Amino acid sequence: MTALPSPPTLSVVIPLYNEGENVALLFDRLMPVLRGLGLGFEVLCINDGSKDDTLDRLLAVQGGVPELRVIDLSRNFGKEKALSAGLFHSRGLAVVPMDADLQHPPEAIADMLAKWREGWEVVFGRRDARTGQKLSERLFAKGFYWVFDHLSDVRLPREVGDFRLMDRKVVDVINRMPERSRFMKGIFAWVGFRHTEIVYHQGERAAGTTKFSPFKLLRFAFDGLTSFSNFPLKVWGGIGAAISSLAFIYIVIRIIRTLVWGVDVPGYESILVSVLFLGGMQLLTLGIIGDYLGRVFDEVKGRPLFIVRRLYEPGETRGDGLS
Repeated sequence: MTALPSPPTLSVVIPLYNEGENVALLFDRLMPVLRGLGLGFEVLCINDGSKDDTLDRLLAVQGGVPELRVIDLSRNFGKEKALSAGLFHSRGLAVVPMDADLQHPPEAIADMLAKWREGWEVVFGRRDARTGQKLSERLFAKGFYWVFDHLSDVRLPREVGDFRLMDRKVVDVINRMPERSRFMKGIFAWVGFRHTEIVYHQGERAAGTTKFSPFKLLRFAFDGLTSFSNFPLKVWGGIGAAISSLAFIYIVIRIIRTLVWGVDVPGYESILVSVLFLGGMQLLTLGIIGDYLGRVFDEVKGRPLFIVRRLYEPGETRGDGLS
């Protein structure tokens, strides 16, 4: 009976979407760091339905990097689900997710491993500053963290993204979570475990541009909030009660006014304002309820988080013309 190969000590998980310009830059900096650690490792790159030459460049690199495994998804599923695919296929005793644009410095992985060997199960990478972000983006991030902390039972560590080290047991727990609305920062925080942190300096993006537009960031923030809090759903009961109380008080005032001074001239403006205000509140409420209902619909359908078109293992013979 053939013995199964022992798992590597470290897995580095990197989602990529249209990052062809960064592939060579990434591996030129990442591989000397990993090989200098003196341990077994693997690098999992998840091609999230890229429309450029990201996959071709990854496969070209794989010829000289036997530790590289390439997961090609059937379409663009989004960074959160691509990251989930990488965690699911990782085999390392410790797993480090990182971005492909080199804003997460590979050199910090050695510090994370040192903390892990001390017994910590999660090692956060905390950036010392938000390099390359506009003032509006930094203010938006601070506002999101404040709202999230006040509306959710889960607290997100400040200035901590996906760049972290997780012990195998932590990754196994995350892989067993069945939810399809994947706000990974919240999931990482929710699972708990013994954690510490290191501080790193976030570099500038090596090449290309960010794939997150302001609208996508806003949607991402709303997804995160609704994934870990039902406050937006419950708050409308209180708002409805307050509006109903005000309406009742207004009716009493109008009755008293009519009894004392007689019938007043009908107020077209007040009726119009009341109808528009209440109608807008109802539509807003229905929109939020609809968002939660849509999440329930997605969960009930039970579709897979991602679809792997092909997993390119090192040294395999490829029958699709790629080599």
